[in-house]
Amino acid sequence: MKKLTTLFSVLCLTLALTVPASALDYNIDGPGDPEYGKSTSIEPVVTADRGELPNVDVSKNAALIPPGFGSPSAYTLNTGTPLTPNLAPGYMLGEGAIINGNTGITVAPPDFNTIPSGIVSGGTSTGGTATPTPSTGYTEVTSDLYYSGGYLAVLKIPSLNVNVKVYQGTDDKTLAKGAGHFEDTSIWDGNCAIAGHNRGANCYFGEIHNLNVGDTITLTTRLGTRTYAVTSVNKISDTDNSLLAPTAENCVTLFTCVRNQRAYRWAVRAVEV
Repeated sequence: MKKLTTLFSVLCLTLALTVPASALDYNIDGPGDPEYGKSTSIEPVVTADRGELPNVDVSKNAALIPPGFGSPSAYTLNTGTPLTPNLAPGYMLGEGAIINGNTGITVAPPDFNTIPSGIVSGGTSTGGTATPTPSTGYTEVTSDLYYSGGYLAVLKIPSLNVNVKVYQGTDDKTLAKGAGHFEDTSIWDGNCAIAGHNRGANCYFGEIHNLNVGDTITLTTRLGTRTYAVTSVNKISDTDNSLLAPTAENCVTLFTCVRNQRAYRWAVRAVEV
């Protein structure tokens, strides 16, 4: 009995000394509006006044296929062939064609690759262009001017020990075989423009910037052999196509890249002697 009394007393004392525990007050905020990922949509560029888009056609109807590399307008803005010529601004529809339910005549856009007015091809005008003037020369590349190996000419630069075949075109596949002829330039009379690599296995033009005024260059085609003397060596912008223009005098113009300077080209002009 005494033990029970003692145990009861201890329990009462323990309960009396125990501080009542109150429940903790937890307050958890909601997730709000987190930005889990940015939009991949391109925000339109708005005008500075009321935010509307400018009244400019940016659809494929106004898209242009850029001119080919090496052409006179290769780096000129807003030039090229319309992607959808029948829908391009400025090209009318008349009778005959059916586009979006409408009938009309399909009027093709102008051919930006035709030889400009005033250029002579073998002494006659080409492609129905305007009457040529005697101030410029131009010889068109025709099938009978190709050698059996598929090249158009052989270019020699004695002072640089260069002896290379010249093929039609200036793309990478062509320049891997030798030098390349700019398709929009003459192959004989007037200005014959030729490109070549400046490094690698076929770096035929790697040292043309070291040519001196008076150094000779020979070009042999099925029309004959001509000798030219260097008149200028210049570093030009890669957007400068002025040296591709036709000339009254017979000349060759050589182009290659400038090592480690993508924005520039070496250009060598040599005139017939």
